[in-house]
Amino acid sequence: MASAATDIADGGNRRIGLLIAVLALLLAFSEIGGKNAEQDALARNVEASNLWAFFQAKTIRGTTLRTAAEAMEVELTGVTDAPMRERMQKRIDGWKATVNRYESEPETNEGRKELMVRAKAAEAQRDISSARDDKYDVVSGLFQIAIVVSSAAIITGVTLLAFTGAGLGLLGVALMAVAHFAPTALF
Repeated sequence: MASAATDIADGGNRRIGLLIAVLALLLAFSEIGGKNAEQDALARNVEASNLWAFFQAKTIRGTTLRTAAEAMEVELTGVTDAPMRERMQKRIDGWKATVNRYESEPETNEGRKELMVRAKAAEAQRDISSARDDKYDVVSGLFQIAIVVSSAAIITGVTLLAFTGAGLGLLGVALMAVAHFAPTALF
C-alpha cells in the first residue's frame, strides 16, 4: 500500500517537475524579450537625442543665416554701387534659400520639419519598447514566483500549490503576449 502511494506521489512530482521546467523555459524567453526591449528603448532614445541635436543645429544655423541676411539687407540700403548691390542681394537671396532648405528638405529628410517628425517617431518607438520592457519585468517575476510555488508543491505535497504555480504561469504567458503584441495596453 505504501508503495502504491509512493508511485502516485512520484508521478505527481514528475508532472510538477515538468511544470517547473516549462516555467523556467518561459522565464528564459521573457528575460530575452525584456533584454531586447530594453536595448531597443535605449537605441531609440539615442536616435531621438541625435535627431533633436541635429534639429537644434539646423535651428542655430538658420537663425545665424537669417540674422546675417537681415543685417546685410540693412547695409544694402546705404550702398549705391550697382554691382556691389547686386552681389549683396545675391548673397542675401542665397542665405534665404539656405534658411528655407534648413526648414524643409524632403529630398534628404534632413530639414527641421522632417527631423522633428523623425525624432517624434523615434520617441514613440522608445516609449513602446520601454512599456514592453516593463511588462516583461512583471512577466519574469510571475514566472519566478510560479517556479518557487511549484517547487514548494513537491516539498510539501500540497497539490494546490502546483495549480497556483500553473495559474501564475498562464497569467505570465498572457501578459507576455500583451507585452509582445500590445505593449502599451494595461499599465
